[in-house]
Amino acid sequence: MADRPPTSVILPTVRWTDACAEAADQLDPGDELLVVHDDETDPVADRTGPLPANVRIVAAGEPSGCSGKANAVAAGIEAAAHDRIVCTDDDFHHPPDWLDALHADYEVHGPVSEVPVFVGRDPLAVLLEPVYLVGATLVTYANDYAWGGSVTFDRSDIDDEAALCDRLRRTVSDDGVLTDALDVTAVDRTRRVAIGGSVRETLERHVRFNKLVRQHDPGGTAASVAVVLLIVALSVAFPLGSAAVLTALTAAAYARFGVARPTFLLAFPSLVASVPLGVYAHLRRTFVWCGRRYRWRSRFDVDVVERVRR
Repeated sequence: MADRPPTSVILPTVRWTDACAEAADQLDPGDELLVVHDDETDPVADRTGPLPANVRIVAAGEPSGCSGKANAVAAGIEAAAHDRIVCTDDDFHHPPDWLDALHADYEVHGPVSEVPVFVGRDPLAVLLEPVYLVGATLVTYANDYAWGGSVTFDRSDIDDEAALCDRLRRTVSDDGVLTDALDVTAVDRTRRVAIGGSVRETLERHVRFNKLVRQHDPGGTAASVAVVLLIVALSVAFPLGSAAVLTALTAAAYARFGVARPTFLLAFPSLVASVPLGVYAHLRRTFVWCGRRYRWRSRFDVDVVERVRR
């Protein structure tokens, strides 16, 4: 893309992944990629061999009172050399036009975010794909939420950068804080993110997802719970008809976002499973994410309880 501004790409990760190389390959000479990790114990800190051009390894330090991801994003913003900032993740494929597309979208809309589609790697995660397609993909797009996996903005789009970084260092969800700080447009483009790998990991993610929604959109959470319970009640009264309608609506949502996966057929059992799983998530007081156990009491009240074996 011609004449795009110098850009700082912030990629939190503890190890060098394919996503790091993919992002580095898309840099212009004036750009930089900041690979942000926690501390010297992370594998990326001991990476052997020369780094690609314009790549810097940045240590964010051990998080205190926030998630490792939010801490890394804050450190990346503070370390970034340029005004145009792109935040991304290490768990999805970045095609060769990824960075150019974000810049082109910014010129039209201002701050923009792509939209995630979560694809399961274990039986429970596969079962929950329809719930996440509606609850994450569709909701992110329809409400213009920021997804920290692929969002771009200028420093001038932020009213108070220091306050933004301070909020990041007091919370779990970088997505929620970026949504609050930016007037984002969610563009009609998805990225597939593999999730799970074990039922335990999927349960922990589901707890985190539910707490994220509750902390950042309590009204929306209450409305969603009411809708789910109504659908479940209708499903008990009219099981075959409800299953057919729910599956058809989910298939339409899959088609809308170009997701060619047969898991739309799991729409009905996925919704039914979300009820006890939602209760479980509500009752859980802590959850594990990327090697740490967190207690998230309120939006800006977070304890890092312990490090856990990854």
